[in-house]
Amino acid sequence: MCGIFGGLQLTSNHEIEFVKKLAKLAEQRGRDSSGLIICEQDKYRVVRADLPISNLFTKVKLDSPSIIAGHSRLATNGVGDNQPIVRDGMVTLHNGIVCNVDELWDKRESKRYQTVDSEIIPVIIKEERNKGASLNDIADTLFKECEGIVSTSVYIPEDGVLILFSNNGSLYIGTIGGAIYYSSELWPLTEIGCEGIEQIRGAREISISKSNDVIDQSTVKSKHRPNLLPDVKLNASEEKLLERPTPKFQRCTKCILPETMPYIRFDTKGVCNYCHNYTTRNQPKPVEVIEKLVEPYRRQGKTDCIVPFSGGRDSCYGLHLIVKELGMNPIAYTYDWGMVTDLGRRNISRMCAEMGVENIIIAPDIELKRKNIHKNLSAWLKKPHLGMISLLTAGDKHFFRHVETVKKQTGVSLNLWGVNPLEVTHFKTGFLGIPPAFEGKHVYNNGLMSQLNYQSKRINQMIRNPGYFNSSIWDTISGEYWRSVHKKTDYFHVFDYWEWNEETVDNVLRDYNWEWASDTKTSWRIGDATAALYNYIYFTVAGFTEHDTFRSNQIREGVIDREAALQLALDENQPRYESIKWYLQAVGIDFEYAIKAINNMPKLYSE
Repeated sequence: MCGIFGGLQLTSNHEIEFVKKLAKLAEQRGRDSSGLIICEQDKYRVVRADLPISNLFTKVKLDSPSIIAGHSRLATNGVGDNQPIVRDGMVTLHNGIVCNVDELWDKRESKRYQTVDSEIIPVIIKEERNKGASLNDIADTLFKECEGIVSTSVYIPEDGVLILFSNNGSLYIGTIGGAIYYSSELWPLTEIGCEGIEQIRGAREISISKSNDVIDQSTVKSKHRPNLLPDVKLNASEEKLLERPTPKFQRCTKCILPETMPYIRFDTKGVCNYCHNYTTRNQPKPVEVIEKLVEPYRRQGKTDCIVPFSGGRDSCYGLHLIVKELGMNPIAYTYDWGMVTDLGRRNISRMCAEMGVENIIIAPDIELKRKNIHKNLSAWLKKPHLGMISLLTAGDKHFFRHVETVKKQTGVSLNLWGVNPLEVTHFKTGFLGIPPAFEGKHVYNNGLMSQLNYQSKRINQMIRNPGYFNSSIWDTISGEYWRSVHKKTDYFHVFDYWEWNEETVDNVLRDYNWEWASDTKTSWRIGDATAALYNYIYFTVAGFTEHDTFRSNQIREGVIDREAALQLALDENQPRYESIKWYLQAVGIDFEYAIKAINNMPKLYSE
């Protein structure tokens, strides 16, 4: 996924500066690598680099270009190749993921040269052009064959044509004077003062400078950068290190929570206090209530809400309800902090393409975020404590901060959340010494006092383990502020109005050809790269995971019986080697070292 941008019919340095500003703003979507298309004196050249796009501009000489276009990349589907793609006389910039790219290549005689999925786009366009297909027919074929977001600009110098395609609306075009500009999002064009801005849905053809010359290609050398998408190689001896405990402990006779659950107590019948204090959560209000609540925000034919969108099963199902049942015109907002799996990214691409929903991505410096995780995990492994595992996910809390960023950029205030009401995990703070807040109505409990109590417990552990005092602290504290203290406005939870039913959710996602993980049967948490490791830690040390708490909540809601919950939790708690390996590789921690440190922790149960 990328931020793509371009300027055409440029005649002055002032107009070139506008393109550079578009490039800088495109970095919000990712800065893992970059590339440029430049046309000077009717000759085209392509430059690529493993650098942020703003850095690339400082290394490229410009000599009165009439066209400058490029991309700022969030690396997906491999990092071995980079855009722009030069193929069959076309130069292609692509924002999105073609999820079925391997199947598409299997159906073609054309040879595949690159790992990047975007290479298939010019091949399909060439085939359709050779058949004499019209522009609209080419777009229809491209969107029908490619599963996932296709927002792309395709330069064909020999014919003097630029074609813009988008199947989800993540592409805009506008003008300043005689110059034409385009961008993956609306707000960069408004920032430079474009007029007559239009959203591209379908295809748009624009005349450009013709050239029969061979396109010059070059690469700007840069310092070594880590592989942001680890290629996991399975190792049987490593996998054998993963423990699969069979704890012997008391479980609640109503739900399946064990005696190792923090603050748990059992009555004379063996029923736990979590059951006694449970208030039904999955009893939605009438849909008419939310229809009335969102009515003032509706804007006919225009974006009227923001959907925070992780690519997990609940946000995906929530987006489906918001579009198909509530009839809103949303923008899906994704905060990709480097722990969104490629599977999660593919599901984002699938869902947004199928529903025609624009996807705004905000991606921080992923390399820096992973360095922060490395520092905190390294400290944790030296002195493991179950209450400090949450530090590993501290970096994603700016998700909440950037809801406000997207609201400001789009001018849309309403945000609709798809948070599963049954995903309550009191034990994560319980292991830190914080009793469960049974009265909490939502998954995320807000409030300054509760946050101060939480952070004081953390600081106490940090004093005992000074390795936590590292450069990630500000990122952690500021993220917690945005999640738990900053006042949230103009937002509703869709599962307050629609029942959350696992079978229904999974069946709806199958209709979108949603992708499941290969190392687990559950659809929960498979887009989150951190979950496999932290659940392994909880299971190894305490004998249960968040799957036990989730299944226990389902029992209390009356949607599943205890025997079925036990079996599901047993299956779901099994170690996910591939996912754990990927995570440790991504953050630069040796697999054997980490797993042995976890396995050596004192167990809270007997076997």
